[in-house]
Amino acid sequence: MDRIPEHIEVEVAYALPHHQFLKQFCVPVGTTIEQAITLSGVHTLFAEIDLATQKIGIFSKLAKLETILQNGDRIEIYRPLLLDPKEKRRKRLAEKMRE
Repeated sequence: MDRIPEHIEVEVAYALPHHQFLKQFCVPVGTTIEQAITLSGVHTLFAEIDLATQKIGIFSKLAKLETILQNGDRIEIYRPLLLDPKEKRRKRLAEKMRE
């Protein structure tokens, strides 16, 4: 008879241009994304993280904080865009036109 696991393994990832946080650890079955982020301690290193406004995902797919995690999930905390990619392309094009 197979035993039902009590814990699962997850990762929490947060990256800045020159620094990244990646922590792999075990959490109880039924843990939410928000709970895992808190348990990871990422807030102690990066006080600027605001879960109320920043997007969160699992393996590059957007997810909600109340999502129940599965074994092996990688939680990604996304930084807000400083400049919309379309606007960035427009600015680059405008600069080239001026040359």
